[in-house]
Amino acid sequence: MLTKILMPENIARTDGIGPDIDLAVDHGKLLVITLGIDRVLEQEALTISIWGSSDRSNWGVGPLMSFPSKYYCGIYSRLLNLAKHPDVRHLRIEWKMSRWAMREITPLFGFYVLAEGSGARVRNATTMTAVA
Repeated sequence: MLTKILMPENIARTDGIGPDIDLAVDHGKLLVITLGIDRVLEQEALTISIWGSSDRSNWGVGPLMSFPSKYYCGIYSRLLNLAKHPDVRHLRIEWKMSRWAMREITPLFGFYVLAEGSGARVRNATTMTAVA
């Protein structure tokens, strides 16, 4: 599986929903979902959830997985086992932002979300070592 970009690098100031991504032949696999946050204001939280659909119209009543709320820049990864959801052919993300300070500043996060097959990083590192 090639890395799929569920949400390209962006700067968000409000809650939102990302584009739907076709899994193609990668449905039913174990995926590593990576959230990268590279910009954040103080005293705010970002929550990312991953939703699945078989037909691009019904996204279910709950997410397939969620990241716990994040407050700092960093790279965070979680596993998503699509073998438990064999009908899912499309993924999309949803994000929610909040502030807990009394100030009237709009939240701001710079982030991206990627999906790749479990073990892809190990295979790539092995291939690069063999070439060197």
